[in-house]
Amino acid sequence: MSHGIDEVAHLVPEPANYLLRTNCDPHKDNFDLLANGPLFKLVGDASAQLGRDYVWQASGYEVVRRILGDYENFTTRPQFTQEKSAAHVEAQFVGQISTYDPPEHTRLRKMLTPEFTVRRIRRMEPAIQGLINDRLDMLEAEGPPADLQGLFADPVGALALCELLGIPRDDRTEFVRRIRRNADLSRGLKARAADSAAFNRYLDNLIAKQRKDPDDGLLGSIVAEHGDNISDEELKGLCTALILGGVETVAGMIGFGVLALLENPDQIRLLFDGQDKADRVVNELVRYLSPVQGPNPRLAIKDVEIDGQLIRAGDYVLCSVLMANRDEALTPNPNVLDANRPAVSDVGFGHGIHYCVGAALARSMLRMAYQTLWERFPGLRLAVPIGEVKYRSAFIDCPDQVPVTW
Repeated sequence: MSHGIDEVAHLVPEPANYLLRTNCDPHKDNFDLLANGPLFKLVGDASAQLGRDYVWQASGYEVVRRILGDYENFTTRPQFTQEKSAAHVEAQFVGQISTYDPPEHTRLRKMLTPEFTVRRIRRMEPAIQGLINDRLDMLEAEGPPADLQGLFADPVGALALCELLGIPRDDRTEFVRRIRRNADLSRGLKARAADSAAFNRYLDNLIAKQRKDPDDGLLGSIVAEHGDNISDEELKGLCTALILGGVETVAGMIGFGVLALLENPDQIRLLFDGQDKADRVVNELVRYLSPVQGPNPRLAIKDVEIDGQLIRAGDYVLCSVLMANRDEALTPNPNVLDANRPAVSDVGFGHGIHYCVGAALARSMLRMAYQTLWERFPGLRLAVPIGEVKYRSAFIDCPDQVPVTW
């Protein structure tokens, strides 16, 4: 459905379940919304939370990719107002690179990028493989049935981040516990605020130590290379951004990936047909699952025409990565998991200047996790029907438990 730019697009009520899933798939409400076209106005909780009469919902691949790639017309800065300078960042978002525009975004991104080179990732792989092996030892010791999410998927993502940041080993258990508790939206705001305060105090102390004696972790490396050009608050914000963007995403991808592969067992053997095929399995799972349903809302800073619609300055746009990756404009039969399909430029890790800086590391971790899991447990299977798997209340889609046997 397309409208001329002088017409008013009709408002679509927000379905109750469109942010939910049916197992590994988008909820039916997502598919029903596609009848309104790739870009339309949505009214409901999302618009109320953003203080608008409506928000634009982008679900088509081409529209989503264009908006995510257009930093000249759209900003990720929260509550942008024309009265504030382009350099203004609210205190709680300092250092969180996903909320920055150029040139400040460019400055921080250049500091982060060297920490995610292929060489750096290769150097981390033995430590990550050790983490994976240790967690699978614990899964085996638990004996079937066991919760793969709690014993394997959750710890691997969190402990790998600890390795990346340079969190001391003695601190990692408490560090991870704080991350999990703070991300649990089922807990009250007061309880989460207390965890957040304790977590921030820990980061303050960690940054102070790195300023004094930097190690070769990500924080230490940035301090050693750029210490005079980055503030403590920016360092803390970068850590927070990596935690928010990395821990639950990897945990969700491992958990959902296992569910998807168990539902499509013909794809499992491809994990062992060489690294190229294994990488294609991971890429296809990222496209198919998209645990980050949507990135930060985009706020139009100018009037802009997209898909025949006039998005006015001050309008918010929500981009559904989940549905863009299930669009036939991206690939034929998008609702089928098929690692043999030709390579596609999906938006599972975003697009444009906010493309996930740790995407290559995440892919490497996922490949190692899936391969080692099935090497150890070739007879792995769900211990309950897939419809009984529960999902947690969090910022990123993730199974709460994945009961398995072997």
